Amino acid sequence: MSITNHSTAPGANVLFEHYCEEPGCEEWGGFGNSPSPSVPTRWWCWAHFPHKTYEQEQALRRKLDAAHPKETVQ
Repeated sequence: MSITNHSTAPGANVLFEHYCEEPGCEEWGGFGNSPSPSVPTRWWCWAHFPHKTYEQEQALRRKLDAAHPKETVQ
């Protein structure tokens, strides 16, 4: 990997690690939200992200149900 054209500004190439803010969750917090620039951003994993649309929530539910099918009782 080349470092050509990378910024030399102080702090420009700093990596921040954000983990989910849900207690007990150790997933990567790739989804952040802040109501304004003066309020620090809070981070969540996709499963705990509170700002999903109804359609996104339903898609997540289908994905989780497919990954862990419920046993049928006969």
